[in-house]
Amino acid sequence: MGFSQGLSGLSAAAKALDVVGNNIANSQTVGFKAGSIAFADVFAGSMGLGVQATGVGQDFTNGDIIGGNSNLDMGINGRGFFRMENADGSVFYGRNGQFEEDENGFIINKTNNMFLTGYQATDGVINPGAQVGPIRIPKDDMPPAASTKGAVTGNLKSDDKLIPSAPGFDATNPDTYNYVSEVTATDSLGNAHAIKVYYVHTKEGQWQVHAQDSTSPGKFTKATLKFGPDGNLMTPVTLDIAGKKYNGSDPLALKLDLNITQFSSDTEVKLDTIDGQAPGKFSRFEISDTGEVVAIYSNTKRQTLAQVVLADFANPGGLEQQGSNLWAETVQSGQAFLGTSNTGSFGKINGGMLEASNVNLGDEMVNMILYQRNYQSNSQTIKTQSEVLQTLVNLR
Repeated sequence: MGFSQGLSGLSAAAKALDVVGNNIANSQTVGFKAGSIAFADVFAGSMGLGVQATGVGQDFTNGDIIGGNSNLDMGINGRGFFRMENADGSVFYGRNGQFEEDENGFIINKTNNMFLTGYQATDGVINPGAQVGPIRIPKDDMPPAASTKGAVTGNLKSDDKLIPSAPGFDATNPDTYNYVSEVTATDSLGNAHAIKVYYVHTKEGQWQVHAQDSTSPGKFTKATLKFGPDGNLMTPVTLDIAGKKYNGSDPLALKLDLNITQFSSDTEVKLDTIDGQAPGKFSRFEISDTGEVVAIYSNTKRQTLAQVVLADFANPGGLEQQGSNLWAETVQSGQAFLGTSNTGSFGKINGGMLEASNVNLGDEMVNMILYQRNYQSNSQTIKTQSEVLQTLVNLR
């Protein structure tokens, strides 16, 4: 009986040393999660038969966030796993955020060439229920798009001089208006158009506005701004600005909202938002802390391509290890639920950073000493049992 007990102790201690050795060996592995062994005693009736190793668990606490070497490096601070697919479409999960581009522009994990997945953008927008799939960074040029809507914001000085209507507005005569602002729009070919908006203070609390596409002049658009005693517009005002064909483009047709106040502060009106763009060459990309993959073009435009998806489980300890710092879903882990960086229970993605191994070398060295002594002690019980048997054999 003593032999089997000692042997079980030797086996358990050896397995424990294997776990410690694996932890120490992976202390510099990005995203590695330390393992811990569990033991249970073995009984037959009322007799103890030794010990058994019941399994190796994983410590999913966060590792330190350290600097990365690439703009594709990502570290998760908190709960969640990167969701990855292989070429066959099988899904795996991991915490190693060392990513790179392959020859086709897909983002892949450096250690196993798995495709990183995310919510796919449509026209630069991540819509609710967006499809989840491998993230690809296209290097195509951005085509031109005509401006169709925009808005300006600012203030018109309430005590600015009044200009009588008798002389009439004349864009070439500054004495017939108080202020002029300019908005740059683009046509269907990407040509820039200067939209000039002239403001004339005609009465207290009332202004006239005249707007024209000065690049391809059409008729002036006219509107009246009426302000209440609180300095805000009494009714919203939108200018419909129509240009002419320019260098073969379609005529410009722009709706411009005037989000303007009338206070005693100085007059200043500037562009708030406008759609459309000139053609642009792909320049670079970046990954934000929300996991959005954004392409940046030479025309200064930015376009969201996808958003990195995170996965989590009701019981991460039930995941099945696959090697290469990967795990697979099991019945014990439960089905994966998906989300994005820093939402709900999910941790935050840190772009350009990595999550280090959570192995504590000090703890592992202490455990190694303890398991080594345990191994030596069990070997001593076997030696003692052998001596006892030898004594019995030698009885006369």
